Amino acid sequence: MKQKVLLILIMAGFLFAGCSISPDNKKVAKKIDVIGDASETPIIYFENTEHNFGKIFQGEKVSYTFKFQNIGLSDLIIKNATASCGCTVPKFPRKPIASGESADIEVIFDSSDRHGRQLKTVTVWTNCNPEKIKLQITSEIVEPN
Repeated sequence: MKQKVLLILIMAGFLFAGCSISPDNKKVAKKIDVIGDASETPIIYFENTEHNFGKIFQGEKVSYTFKFQNIGLSDLIIKNATASCGCTVPKFPRKPIASGESADIEVIFDSSDRHGRQLKTVTVWTNCNPEKIKLQITSEIVEPN
């Protein structure tokens, strides 16, 4: 019971800290996304939900690992992760993530036959509330000389 109360107090601290952000700290606040509520359900906490690869050469394969933690009170299950394009492949954990544990979702992007600005989305389906989370990667594809 004490653990539940402590976890709820910590989560409330995150919420109050987010409400009192000064203009200088807006960058930091945008990197923190908590999705869920303070009930007995799992809550997924991402360090960030967007990544920009910057300029990459056409044909290059790049990857980024989105790190997350289950800050809820029950096991977090990732049911599926799908990409908006066949050039993007998400790799996600298939086992339940217990309360307090961390895990990764790796997103691999193949820039072959692509050019210009790219925006790709990975939709992650979980047993959280809401059950759907969107991760985004962006890049600028340049042709090699």
